[in-house]
Amino acid sequence: METLATVILKPGEADRIVAGHPWIYHGEILRLTAPVADGDLVQIKDHRQRLLGTGFFNARSKINVRVLSAERIAVDQAFFEERIRAALAVRLRHLPGATSFRVVNAESDFLSGLFVDKYEAVLVVQISALGMDQRKAMIVGALQKIFSPRAILERSDAASRKFEGLAEAHGTLFDSHPEDAAGEPAPVPTSAVTVSLNGLKFEADLAGGHKTGLYLDQQVNYQAVSHFAAGGQVLDCFSFLGGFGLHAARAGAAQVHLLDQSAEALSAAGRNAVANGLAGKCSMETVNVFDWLKANTAVKPHERVIPRFDLIILDPPSFTRNRASVPDALRGYKEIHLRALKLLKPGGTLATFCCSHHVGAELFLDSVLSAAFDTRHILRRVASYTQSPDHPVIPMIPETEYLKGFAFEKVR
Repeated sequence: METLATVILKPGEADRIVAGHPWIYHGEILRLTAPVADGDLVQIKDHRQRLLGTGFFNARSKINVRVLSAERIAVDQAFFEERIRAALAVRLRHLPGATSFRVVNAESDFLSGLFVDKYEAVLVVQISALGMDQRKAMIVGALQKIFSPRAILERSDAASRKFEGLAEAHGTLFDSHPEDAAGEPAPVPTSAVTVSLNGLKFEADLAGGHKTGLYLDQQVNYQAVSHFAAGGQVLDCFSFLGGFGLHAARAGAAQVHLLDQSAEALSAAGRNAVANGLAGKCSMETVNVFDWLKANTAVKPHERVIPRFDLIILDPPSFTRNRASVPDALRGYKEIHLRALKLLKPGGTLATFCCSHHVGAELFLDSVLSAAFDTRHILRRVASYTQSPDHPVIPMIPETEYLKGFAFEKVR
């Protein structure tokens, strides 16, 4: 095994690493025992020279070291094969039967800076850390050996890459048949994939869609929320490709109305509705959801809003990317909750989600209860939600938990 430079931590800085958090910041480092190139593997010790682990070093990042193991390890293709197989085993255990899911979720799977999503036979890789980026060929080799995929695409477009000294990277890392027998390009782009989620078909644009194509972290919740839809009028806000709405339609909703500001996303949702034989139950409207909710709850003095929906689903994009904007985000969440409660029938269900790590479950819950107080409604909480198990939560790494949601029954 190669001789590694050592990163020695300041007194009092080791406990978090021992507990399992993989990030070491510049201010926590006492010294280096030798010069280190960015991206190199280093060993980590506390100020008493006790080994804490091994990780990738990058002086250009606020996160100077990303810990990979509590022991001395060699990082080669065999290492990535072992880690990815272990991550896959978690998915097969907790999402049996699923054919599209997140295979590797970075810190959640002890591969800081690496994400891998599986969309049927196509894999999408997203890398946000320099050490991982320098070992891309090893990662691709491991994925080929484990999955024998149709193709492997890269969507390394996260803004955080610039903090690692990395530019965006897009493209095809592997394609099993880029040309047909006549030497012509394959007729179906590798980035155009039909994905099965809970038995429903969704088209995914893996090259240009949101995230890496779909919101895989809601896969379990799509099915869970649909249980409240039978026989009712459903409003699916921020619907994107229709994940919640189409599951509700299949579950027996009388009618589902989908709202999203992206005409392109709603067009795809319409095609998904047709592909699943649900078009007759679905209507769609391209609109700013905030504006729509405001317009549909506006009344003259001494008039009241007439509730129209039995199930309202709120699944907006993140309202905040940092702690400084949390107050504004909470005002936004309260606004949509307030409007939605006015449109919800007594006995109806509000299913609402927040995907911001910076807005914790208690703050998010408070935004719902404040809206209920202002509208003089009483709610009964009937379900709590988190991200699907292919996005595992490691409690000692708070950053791995970001998605939270609740379902409330409007008592009165």
